[in-house]
Amino acid sequence: MHLSLSVKYMSAFNNIYQSSKVFLTGHSGFKGTWMTEWLSQLGAAVAGYSLPGKVSEPDHFSVLNPKLEQDYRGDIRNYELLQQAISETQPDIVFHFAAQPLVNVSYQKPLDTFSTNVLGTANLLEACRNCESIKAVVVITSDKCYKNKEQKQGYRETDELGGVDPYSASKACAELTAQSYRSSYPALPPVATARAGNVIGGGDWSQYRLVPDLIRSAISDKITIIRKPAAVRPWQFVLEPLYGYLLLGQKLLEEGRKFAEPWNFGPAFNAAHNTGFTVLELAEKSSHSWNRIRFEVKEDLLAEDITRAGGGNPLIETGILLLDSSKSQQQLNWKPLWSIEKSVQETIRWYKTFAETGKVITVHQIAEYTESIR
Repeated sequence: MHLSLSVKYMSAFNNIYQSSKVFLTGHSGFKGTWMTEWLSQLGAAVAGYSLPGKVSEPDHFSVLNPKLEQDYRGDIRNYELLQQAISETQPDIVFHFAAQPLVNVSYQKPLDTFSTNVLGTANLLEACRNCESIKAVVVITSDKCYKNKEQKQGYRETDELGGVDPYSASKACAELTAQSYRSSYPALPPVATARAGNVIGGGDWSQYRLVPDLIRSAISDKITIIRKPAAVRPWQFVLEPLYGYLLLGQKLLEEGRKFAEPWNFGPAFNAAHNTGFTVLELAEKSSHSWNRIRFEVKEDLLAEDITRAGGGNPLIETGILLLDSSKSQQQLNWKPLWSIEKSVQETIRWYKTFAETGKVITVHQIAEYTESIR
């Protein structure tokens, strides 16, 4: 299956990844697992670098077991080990996913968050600076790197960076770190940063995220508590931003520094009210796809009630967050391919299939999505 898919779909990116050496940090994480599998389907020789052990239980990476040339295990903050892995691999392109990815955890572990997301990015770029084989670097940050102004217009790549919570601030710092390396070291391979919206898709079992919480409650026959039903987020299926990252990597490899800039990859706005979709809308669409998903809105929960209900900490939360991806659409020829309805249906189908059969449909969904690119 791996061979047939790669032969059929490599042309989606002008064959650029066929036989290319790709180094992927955070390869065993949520997005990293999907990216590893897709790259292997495209014929790339993928080397991964992630923390030891499983990301979660169940663990998507372990169940899927994507093809890897090397599977390095270490902390992104360990420069010597990271540099050794990159030096041994001699990659053509690097995708940097490794991060502490959760806002709630950043409040609990701010030093880990800043050191992983900022120092880890600096370590990665320094290691790339000292590896002559590398032709391009794509650093994955977040839509939360923007200074939030609760605006209904999508943030553009030229908007102000910032962050109230430690996670958002660390991602803004990661952007500045990449910008600093670009400006300070002309011999550094072209470095681009990618800012994606809220990603949904199979294999994410993180705490404090809406879809995994809904799925856990469905499997255990419980009710998910929703505290901010009106919060707006740029929801998108996991393969949408990965498609953007792969296109961006292609452009960097083909045309170099012209594309060494920040790029947004977010979903289309909700045409009904020219904004994104709310937490409540996503929960409703999820329950329509699987009747075991049940939820209850309790906006007035006290802090201790929230903790008991498993809904996370009463932290500062953004009310509205949207991305303007017109730059990526115009210059990379990227666009969202799946509607929010399709994205939710495919996400819930992944979890429902796994819950009922123990099988993952990741490869099938990559094939289906890639078919829509053509």
